[in-house]
Amino acid sequence: MKVYLDHAAATQIDPRVKKVMRPFSQKIFGNPSSFHTYGKEAKEAVQAARQGIAEILHVRPDEILFVSGGTESDNLAVLGVARANVAHGKHLIVSAIEHHAVLEAAMFLEKKEGFSVTYLKPDRDGIITPEHVREALRPDTTLVSIMYANNEIGTIQPIVEIGNMIQKYRAEQKKAFPVLHTDACQAAGYLDLNVEKLHVDLLTLNGSKIYGPKGAGLLYVHRGIKLQPLQFGGAQECGLRPGTENVAGIIGLAEALEITQAEKAKESARLAKLRDFFIRELLAKLSKVRLNGHPKKRLPNNVNVSFMDVEGEALLLYLDAAGVYASTGSACASASLEPSHVILALGLPYEVAHGSLRFSLGRETTKKSLQHVLKVLPPLVEKLRAISPVKVDEKYFA
Repeated sequence: MKVYLDHAAATQIDPRVKKVMRPFSQKIFGNPSSFHTYGKEAKEAVQAARQGIAEILHVRPDEILFVSGGTESDNLAVLGVARANVAHGKHLIVSAIEHHAVLEAAMFLEKKEGFSVTYLKPDRDGIITPEHVREALRPDTTLVSIMYANNEIGTIQPIVEIGNMIQKYRAEQKKAFPVLHTDACQAAGYLDLNVEKLHVDLLTLNGSKIYGPKGAGLLYVHRGIKLQPLQFGGAQECGLRPGTENVAGIIGLAEALEITQAEKAKESARLAKLRDFFIRELLAKLSKVRLNGHPKKRLPNNVNVSFMDVEGEALLLYLDAAGVYASTGSACASASLEPSHVILALGLPYEVAHGSLRFSLGRETTKKSLQHVLKVLPPLVEKLRAISPVKVDEKYFA
């Protein structure tokens, strides 16, 4: 049996998404910027997709920018806002457990362009509180970026409360800054995306996490917020993202988002039961195992655990050979031998971070498939422990 448990890295394309995308590679292939019939057909399809997404997010269609994915969206939010609003200040606030697309953009501004960045550390469960953000605010803060749900440990942040706090702060200070950005890539399939309720000013989504196409994403930007583009060369997407639109990808993204939002309640409930079963059995079958992230306030498909006295990469290779596919953390950092920055930010030592694995469930995950993993995994852990020179302190087991 082969069991795929890396849906946080990538999902397969839903057949329904594939079906609506198919005409846009052969039949409706025109450039949306062209004035002839083929171009107009493509443009109308893009605008219909934009309208559909806007309705889901409860925003205006012209507040949706189509980009190549989550990384570009995060980069455009952080770099675009910071550079376009220097007159208002050069201070940013980001959480220490953000995706590297946010963190590295902030670090670049700090090192190369003279910005000041506050990296907020979460509590031991991975939560950033509104009070924590409020304490870090300064008169020159232009942007706060806190992800909706963490891509590694699955912790869901109190974005509504953070957004509400920032709106009250702006009203008190009688100013338009700071603005709030949230990376919602992992949250899109399971949580509410109503921007009016979230109180966010910018929001990142992509297709590859919601059974849509890779290479398609978006950035919601509240009307009136200034951005500096990262690329130049055309007037597409209000001049903020020039280049011929990925029409098929945009159509697929819109369809995937509609499907996941329509099915999220039922699927979230199903996955939460499987998640809790898997966590419970893991902790029962193996000693010296630690659940990372909040035990309750976490995505329904996320299980991140540290196996003490085990090297995560080695365990991952053994699992791969056994037909079980998981990850040690973010796929974007998989080439690095450094331990997870997210686990370290929780205040845990390198030994715990090095032994962490992420199992992310998906639509094809069943109890039977998880039972198979629970049969395969324990012997591999014990095999690696028998040859491991590392012995982690007992205080980190709980």
